[in-house]
Amino acid sequence: MIDIGLSKMALIGAVALVVIGPEKLPRVARTVGTLLGKAQRYVADVKAEVNRSMELDELKKMKDSVESAARDVHNTIQTSASEFEKDWAEATGTASAALQEQSAVVPAYKHPGKNWRLKRGAVPQWYKARAGVRTKAQSGAARVARFRPRKFH
Repeated sequence: MIDIGLSKMALIGAVALVVIGPEKLPRVARTVGTLLGKAQRYVADVKAEVNRSMELDELKKMKDSVESAARDVHNTIQTSASEFEKDWAEATGTASAALQEQSAVVPAYKHPGKNWRLKRGAVPQWYKARAGVRTKAQSGAARVARFRPRKFH
């Protein structure tokens, strides 16, 4: 702000003492100090406001640049999507025409020849018989009757 050295301050103090007088000097010094403080606060507020306005301008510029970049990206995506849709329509158009030609001949139904009632196991029947694996369902009473001890006379 104002560059005042110690010798200049002493000179101003001596002149003020002579002009104002020793009785009123403390009150005048207090008033000058408060006015100087208010002036410094005002200058600081003005600087802060200028800095805020500069930051706002920078942010607006940044926002505009980001929005323009987003618009450009959106436009490029839109154009590439429309080109892809055109290519896809051309590709599916030729493929669907080929499929329509192929689908004109409908093959006749042929029975697969499977009997779902028959179980088809990978283990041979002779191995199951030897190992004692049950191949037929049997009720509990039939099983009891089968393994009931026989009486020999």
